[in-house]
Amino acid sequence: MTLKLNNTLTRTIENFVPIDDQKATLYTCGPTVYDYLTVGNWVPYIYWDTLVRVLIAEGYNVERVMNITDVGHLVSDEDAGEDKLEKGARREGKSAWDVAEFYAEDFLQGIEKLGLIMPEHVVRATDFIPQQLDLIRILKDKGFTYQIDDGIYFDTSKFPTYANFAQLHLEAQKAGARIEFNPEKRHPSDFALWKFTPHNEKRDMEWDTPADLFDGVPIRKGFPGWHLECSAMAMSILGPTIDIHTGGIDHIPVHHTNEIAQSESASGQTFAHYWLHNNHLKVNGTKISKSLNNGYTLQDLAKKGFDPLDYRMFVLQSHYTNEGNFTFENLEGARNRLRHWKNIAALRHQTHDTLLEDSDKLQDDKVTSLLGAIGTIKEALRDDLDTPAALRTVDEAFSKLDGTPLKSIHQHGLTELLETVDQLLGLQLISSTPDIDDTAKRLILDRQYARDNKEWKQSDKIRDKLLDKKIFVRDTPTGSIWEYTD
Repeated sequence: MTLKLNNTLTRTIENFVPIDDQKATLYTCGPTVYDYLTVGNWVPYIYWDTLVRVLIAEGYNVERVMNITDVGHLVSDEDAGEDKLEKGARREGKSAWDVAEFYAEDFLQGIEKLGLIMPEHVVRATDFIPQQLDLIRILKDKGFTYQIDDGIYFDTSKFPTYANFAQLHLEAQKAGARIEFNPEKRHPSDFALWKFTPHNEKRDMEWDTPADLFDGVPIRKGFPGWHLECSAMAMSILGPTIDIHTGGIDHIPVHHTNEIAQSESASGQTFAHYWLHNNHLKVNGTKISKSLNNGYTLQDLAKKGFDPLDYRMFVLQSHYTNEGNFTFENLEGARNRLRHWKNIAALRHQTHDTLLEDSDKLQDDKVTSLLGAIGTIKEALRDDLDTPAALRTVDEAFSKLDGTPLKSIHQHGLTELLETVDQLLGLQLISSTPDIDDTAKRLILDRQYARDNKEWKQSDKIRDKLLDKKIFVRDTPTGSIWEYTD
């Protein structure tokens, strides 16, 4: 089955055909590092990590760029208002540089906690100022820019297909439907490539505007527009055309539309062949907002006893194109599901394959179920990253092991399925379920001996010792099975 993806560019689910049949190039819109990321902010990184894992499993060499926006992202889409980093600096009484460094480091730590594959290139907007200015220079030379008092703007009327990607109604914009009209702008949809530092102000982050880009004297300092960095980074590292560009659906009407306009105007080539967008996550059915105090962070989840991988499981339970709804009850359900999976994973330490020939093993229904699930999981993820279907397949395979005598569990088949789940879904079932030590194993044998001899007090004492080691022993008609406790 060929990998299929829901392409925003064509509004259809298409077979993925990369530019190079051995390689996939990918750009992911990264965070604006002015505050902690919320549960809603983390959603796309989990989904696009799944995309990367599937591409790798399909045999592609993946080269991926992700930006860290540490300058230029204003608080609104009309190219007005305060830079989010300057706002964060004012809030915390620090410099914008210090704020960016702190929250960028927190983001990178979050990637590790969630088990996400680090992109080959994690790049910061402030490190690509020369490349962004070069892109403006190309656009100016081609006649796509103009200057007004507060900056250098892209003239969207010069790019005839500007409205196509987001299916925008530009006439409605003239009446202020999308953005507040700036009378100096030629068209409401025009956007800033380079913003000038306001008169009589000094910013933490500002650069000299090159003389060949500035019309007039004296030359003013400035900073890049938010949209510019993504195009400059993607094209500088991956080339003028990439395979896949990812982001949230909120980026479609402004940010990604503007990326396409400036990139394709500069290069004369298609910017990205496939655009993937994840839907929003609500909290208790409402939009995440500071006023509602519902912008929970990974730190907030940890305080309530939840592991980042519990949250990863929660996100994977919904398809990336569907709107999600976060509640702590839903997160608890995801944690219980992951806990069950870990207990199943621990069974591989408690069983071993029989001496039957491999051909005889495969006749067993449980073995066939384990090995067959691997193919079904891969098929689900090839079908537009259908993570809910993949999780259901794992549930079905694992449910057949519940109550199964240990001697009937095919260790190799179980291990192979666990490796597939970890490879494609990143839930770290194997690394989080190591074998117990020899002391614990001896205690389990001693406890069984005590039970066989009806020495119940001794059995209970040993049980408590095991609980101190975070090991719970479950007695079944076919023997004792140990599990991990939290």
